Amino acid sequence: MADNHRETHDEHHDEAHHEHHIVSIPLYLMVFGILVVGTILTVVVAFIDLDHIFPGANTLVALTIAFIKMTFVVLWFMHVKYSSRLIWVTAISGFFWLAIMFAFTMQDYLTRGAGVFTR
Repeated sequence: MADNHRETHDEHHDEAHHEHHIVSIPLYLMVFGILVVGTILTVVVAFIDLDHIFPGANTLVALTIAFIKMTFVVLWFMHVKYSSRLIWVTAISGFFWLAIMFAFTMQDYLTRGAGVFTR
């Protein structure tokens, strides 16, 4: 009976301490290269006027590039890609909360009358 308890304890111990994934250096360098290219692309787009597409297009492009870069950082540098489902839920809930904050900010900004900030 003691052996049966030990087997159950060992099985539980193995489940609780799962192996950590080791990311290779070439993969880190590839992600770093993507981040550098994203930064250069952000600078290039900042010097191009995209307002002829729609007002605020530069901001949308810059935020899209920043979101892509942030996704690479979270997935590989913070090791979320290889983590448990609980970590995934926590990371995604942070993005959901950020979306709520953007929605409230944009709701306030878009409902203001013209000329509120001009003299």
